[in-house]
Amino acid sequence: MSESSGLSQLYEEKVRPCIDLVDSLRSLGLEKDLNLPAIAVIGDQSSGKSSVLEALSGVSLPRGTGIVTRCPLVLKLKKMKKDKNWHGLLSYKDQTNTLNDPAEIENAVLYAQGVLAGNGEGISHEMITLEIQSCDVPDLTLIDLPGIARVATANQPKDIDKQIKDLIEKLIQRQETISLVVVPANIDIATTEALQMASKVDLAGERTLGILTKPDLVDKGMEETVVRTVNNEVIPLKKGYMIVKCRGQNEINDKLDLVRALEKERHFFDEHAHFRSFLEEGKATIPFLAERLTNELFEPIIKTLPELQKQLDMKLQKTSVDLRALGDGVPLDEHEKIKFLVMKIRQFNDALERVKKAEEDVKKTNTRVFSKIRGEFQNWKSVLNAKAIKTEDILRVEVEEYLRTNRGMDIIKEYIEELEEPALKLLKDVTDIVQSSVDHIVNTHFKALSHLVRAAKEQIDYFLDKQFQKAEKKIRSQFKMEKIVYSQDDLYSNQLCIVKQKSKSGQGLLNCTNKDFLNLNLNVICMYS
Repeated sequence: MSESSGLSQLYEEKVRPCIDLVDSLRSLGLEKDLNLPAIAVIGDQSSGKSSVLEALSGVSLPRGTGIVTRCPLVLKLKKMKKDKNWHGLLSYKDQTNTLNDPAEIENAVLYAQGVLAGNGEGISHEMITLEIQSCDVPDLTLIDLPGIARVATANQPKDIDKQIKDLIEKLIQRQETISLVVVPANIDIATTEALQMASKVDLAGERTLGILTKPDLVDKGMEETVVRTVNNEVIPLKKGYMIVKCRGQNEINDKLDLVRALEKERHFFDEHAHFRSFLEEGKATIPFLAERLTNELFEPIIKTLPELQKQLDMKLQKTSVDLRALGDGVPLDEHEKIKFLVMKIRQFNDALERVKKAEEDVKKTNTRVFSKIRGEFQNWKSVLNAKAIKTEDILRVEVEEYLRTNRGMDIIKEYIEELEEPALKLLKDVTDIVQSSVDHIVNTHFKALSHLVRAAKEQIDYFLDKQFQKAEKKIRSQFKMEKIVYSQDDLYSNQLCIVKQKSKSGQGLLNCTNKDFLNLNLNVICMYS
């Protein structure tokens, strides 16, 4: 790859440290928390994506029919000095394998994919990192994604197309990610799924760079369409298009090496009547693509470094606060462990005691537990008051109706029944307040001790549930007793006896209403309603 030897000479001292910084953050899993610049390579199956990556990296990657890339592959290329030997490093999960020969890469990647995605033809979101140090590669990091499948084969999940699209979209929707869309030059680019997916998350085409492959397969008479595409006249993209010619399957079968393939690529564009101008403009061949990609990755890294620094500082501050909240770690000595546990439980009990005495510390936005419970009882009082407010006219109508239908005793029972469900709701609301408060104390004091949190919550939930059932039983029992009409008031009792006697003697309830019952002070009757 002799032409690439001078690709990053002007930037070497600046580019590599910047890319290394982002790669280090990504290897730590911080891409979940930080917006890290990246170049994601996407394409339909058989688009020539693998060939482009092979040409850039100088090594053979897994090939075949169907889905070959089954996990995101982070390809980290590091340009070394001429006197340094080729070196490879493959990492996934907690595994790290050193590679001393480029020929080892294909099997190593296939094995790693089998570990992460299984032995079938499914995919995994877990990343494999392949680092290559060589004098023949550019300073560049790419993320290779599975080729887009339209139809599932016999050994693939039925929704494999959706799984792949979800994985791709998850990575390319980030504003810091450049989508490198690989498209065969001999098809209509408007119909390619990869370009459509990139357009969906990048409507203005600002983060998308198109790469046309297989220019040697373009039919005669269609060259002008390819020219217009590369010149950004068909589907415009802010970053435009480039065109490359990589090894075909016949050349791979003939064991054409990558260095010779680059020479043939250069010769192809030199001699092509329609595509020669692309070479002059720096829009064709793998070496020009490598230089372009290095710059495309370097520029956003430089722009985002201040923001990355700010994000890191914020994460560091938050992590420091979280670490302080966890307190000291568990001692190693068994005797000290017991003392540590006793201390934790004592602090937990002290916190509960402060809640019981309404002395707990609260933030400005929070309220003490007793204040919350008092608020619930204020709501309960409002419910009672609403039931008690009856005008004399409304009450007289109700009493007349109950007496007419011989349901005089039900007037009290029905009002009592209407209060039972609100009373039970009050019990539940108060229980929820207590539960929430105790859970907060458990999480605060046992935050770093997940087993202790689980054990404490199990006991607390059991205790609260038991007490809730007891309270519920008492409330229901109380309402049952309240439905039994009983009064020690002489006036009420005497008049009730008179009404019952007249009812038995056949005089009828309506005959005694005005004279005996309704002439009672309505305020007295209200006391029992």
